[in-house]
Amino acid sequence: MQIKRTLSEFNNELKLKGFKAFQIDDDSNATRTYSRKEFYKICLTTGKSIIHYADRSFEQEGTILFFGNPHIPYSWETISTTYKGYTCLFSEDFLKQSERSESLLQSPFFKIDGTPVLEISEEQRLFLNTLFLKMIEEQENDYTFKDELIRNYISLIIHESLKLQPSEHYHQTKKATARITSVFLELLERQFPIETSDHPLQLRTAQDYARYLNVHTNYLNRAVKEVTGKSTTAHITERIIAEAKALLQHTDWNIAEVAYALGFEYPTYFNNFFKKLTGTNPKSLREAMV
Repeated sequence: MQIKRTLSEFNNELKLKGFKAFQIDDDSNATRTYSRKEFYKICLTTGKSIIHYADRSFEQEGTILFFGNPHIPYSWETISTTYKGYTCLFSEDFLKQSERSESLLQSPFFKIDGTPVLEISEEQRLFLNTLFLKMIEEQENDYTFKDELIRNYISLIIHESLKLQPSEHYHQTKKATARITSVFLELLERQFPIETSDHPLQLRTAQDYARYLNVHTNYLNRAVKEVTGKSTTAHITERIIAEAKALLQHTDWNIAEVAYALGFEYPTYFNNFFKKLTGTNPKSLREAMV
């Protein structure tokens, strides 16, 4: 099963600056693509919409606060004729410059089994509006510590949100297995390409992916097998082999460096793995490619 992925228009800008905030105004005709994104997102919006997030859909009317995670694809259908609010986008690196960031990114709003949508009262909306307006204002000025100030505003939004009850207006979609499979394949693809030999692959097993996605390994395996006809392990193995071949062909890294980059503790383990799957060893393959 091949998942076609598109990149958000903000990806390049976020890579340069790490943060962007802006106002949404009369955005009634927009349908957000269920796509790969490389940033976290917090949206404060008023209107009627349906948000498809991982294996669930949220139908909302009124003011909501939405939290988007770059590891979890989602789409957004705007239903009402008027749709207004604010959005801030930030990269993981931008927030991680704060000592408190790790706990914030581990909050239930950014987890696949958490609830990314909160219903917001008028009083809460007015308060949150001021925080978004402050972020928009700060990103335009030349204050030396504006990034730290913006991180504090993001932190404040998340902490205020933790006090609120999550929205209950959601249901499991009929295509729950397709959604979780899409999330898995998206996350798998995000591990590549490997650009340096000193940062080894972190997610290498079905258990690793299930743990990261906060689902049971058996559930992930059943879903992936049902949708694609192949096991989770088969997908991971095929992608690692494909990356190994690319590294052997397009880099001058030695076999030990390639093995380490792909998460193998010893070159011998990599050689055995590679030969079992391809019928040849890495050195022979590289020589044949020359």
